[in-house]
Amino acid sequence: MTSMQATGAAVTRPGRPFPLGATPGEQLGIAGTNFAIASSVAESVTLCLFDDGGLETQIPLQDNDADVWHGFVPGVGPGQAYGYRVAGTWDPARGLRCNPAKLLLDPYAKAISGSVLFGPEVLGQDEADQARPSSLDSAAQVPRSLVVDQAFAWQDGNRTRHRTSDTVLYEIHVKGFTMRHPGIPPELRGTYAGLGHAAAIAHLLDLGVTTVELLPVHQNVPEAFLVQRGLTNYWGYNTIGYFAPHNGYSAAVRAGRPGGQVAEFKSMVDALHQAGLEVVLDVVFNHSAEGGPDGPALCFRGVDNTAYYRTEPGDPGVYVDTTGCGNSLNVGDPITLQLIMDSLRYWVLEMHADGFRFDLAPSLARQDGAFDKVSAFLDMVAQDPVVSRVKLTAEPWDVGQMDSYDLGGFPPLWREWNGKYRDTMRDFWRSTPVGIGEFATRFAGSSDLYGTTGRRPTASVNLITVHDGFTLRDLVSYNDKHNEDNGEENRDGTSDNRSWNGGAEGPTADPDLLALRARTSRAMLTTLMLSFGVPLLLGGDEMGRTQQGNNNAYCQDNETTWFDWASADTALKDFTRDLIAFRRAHPVFRRRRFLTGVEATQLQWFTPAGTPMDGSNWADPNARAIAIYLDGSDDPDRAEDGTFLVDDDFLVLVNSWWEPLEFVLPEVRPQARWQVEIDSYDLGSGAGLEEERKPGDTVTAGPRSVVVLRSGHPG
Repeated sequence: MTSMQATGAAVTRPGRPFPLGATPGEQLGIAGTNFAIASSVAESVTLCLFDDGGLETQIPLQDNDADVWHGFVPGVGPGQAYGYRVAGTWDPARGLRCNPAKLLLDPYAKAISGSVLFGPEVLGQDEADQARPSSLDSAAQVPRSLVVDQAFAWQDGNRTRHRTSDTVLYEIHVKGFTMRHPGIPPELRGTYAGLGHAAAIAHLLDLGVTTVELLPVHQNVPEAFLVQRGLTNYWGYNTIGYFAPHNGYSAAVRAGRPGGQVAEFKSMVDALHQAGLEVVLDVVFNHSAEGGPDGPALCFRGVDNTAYYRTEPGDPGVYVDTTGCGNSLNVGDPITLQLIMDSLRYWVLEMHADGFRFDLAPSLARQDGAFDKVSAFLDMVAQDPVVSRVKLTAEPWDVGQMDSYDLGGFPPLWREWNGKYRDTMRDFWRSTPVGIGEFATRFAGSSDLYGTTGRRPTASVNLITVHDGFTLRDLVSYNDKHNEDNGEENRDGTSDNRSWNGGAEGPTADPDLLALRARTSRAMLTTLMLSFGVPLLLGGDEMGRTQQGNNNAYCQDNETTWFDWASADTALKDFTRDLIAFRRAHPVFRRRRFLTGVEATQLQWFTPAGTPMDGSNWADPNARAIAIYLDGSDDPDRAEDGTFLVDDDFLVLVNSWWEPLEFVLPEVRPQARWQVEIDSYDLGSGAGLEEERKPGDTVTAGPRSVVVLRSGHPG
């Protein structure tokens, strides 16, 4: 890192307003770095460079073009630590919060060093009159931006890009997945390097998932109230750097190499790509880590408060909060919209991400308050030649608005987390009467949500558990949340869990109860992997991971959330692996379109008696069982030589009763001969070992189980 001893014009040259951020390079044969930052309210902007001892050198940026302040500093290169001080009007009632006493991060920083030390310099005012800005300097308590060298020798030029219909998502936390993995060297556990290690990748490949969905990896900081409790924002949904990999997950940073997180993240992605795996990032563009008006000024608030944050119309001193986190990014403003689009392109082009899951996505489409599928953000994404071509998934709800639940409302380009699928399947498998038609609709891709707008079954990302809520094991082990360790007297986290403990709360030694919980888990996993749409598996569910009933473990960076590899349920893991392989082998379960007209006969529904479902059957509120016929000629897959591969035919027998149930095999094809392929009730059966069955024969499905039978297709 170059230590700057001179100040002002002596070390600056005219720079460029584009690209924003710190860009090392040459100008007229002189090596240095171009700095550019956008602010429509600044009266002056000072670039602050820091040497290894923390000595600050202040350099006023002299040039301002179209609200972009910029300058070229010779001699500055990768590794240089820097920040900004923005001077201008302080008038919070008007939404103006410029204060040069606060050292600010670069909104476009590619790497960030250090963390926040919460104290009066960051959080408090040293003036009794709040109309005046604090004079307490925050430089010693806030992190630094770093100039970054982007050079990297990628080896993933021929990486696999999985079709949406073939995708199996696997949601994990970088640290939680790797922190206790015995095959990962201790110095790499909890890091990007750990996730890129062969031992971590081996589990993903053995399981058979196609796409790793990472909880937020953008630079984030914890909330002050969590730090005061001795906790942290473990999940990372408190972003402060939209271009910077979080430094807390870096083995390089841990080893004393600030900025090394960038190359380490790239190496992780490169290794996953070379193994045939995709990487999707969970991104949080709905709010930032600065919180409400009393939160810290770390970056956006001090640079251009009303450009970055939505405020009440006619009252710019009050934030609009559709996130529950104190602020909402102002996606209708050109500065913020450009930041988001530039960030997305950066993670695709420079960091090789394969897609994004957007947290509280409706907030991004509220430029005028109401959710609008033709908002500026959604329109920009659709037109962008880079971002529009990767996997895009919305969490289709936010908070506090009349239209906060926008499931099914996103444009055709998008996939959506299907909350109705989650709720239906949880209720169905605890034998709550949801209606057999509701189960069938969700199983078959939720045509009521997507079929009427020209979208496909693959618009539905099917989930039963995710990071937010119970794990699968806890879903069958607890009736109530147990979040006492979060320090909020168990008030936090949802109380609508739709869970069932089977008769005893939490851990048990009762073998019958353990067997019931295991069977229910297998039934839900089987449903998830056979349903039409894109399955999302919460990492660790295949191993029986528990959080001891904590359904809001966002602040638990400890054994509560770290994978316990030593206690993995190997039988459940093997069962899940076989399910994923079964789905991959049979395209009939990876349907790419809804069937209408004569094609609708390729998907048929039957009562347990073997008769076609009719109006009275569908309307029966107590129905808890159904047989599903899938014609193997439906939506055939294409072989490498271009020919079409017709699948076998399948019968799926679904029984959510608490007693065994006999199914009569329907007369879909008189010559069909059926063999059991999967029996979620009895791990010892299936796999084609039972004798063949013909139409009219009976097959018993155990309590709360799924049985899958296969017959060769005559075509």
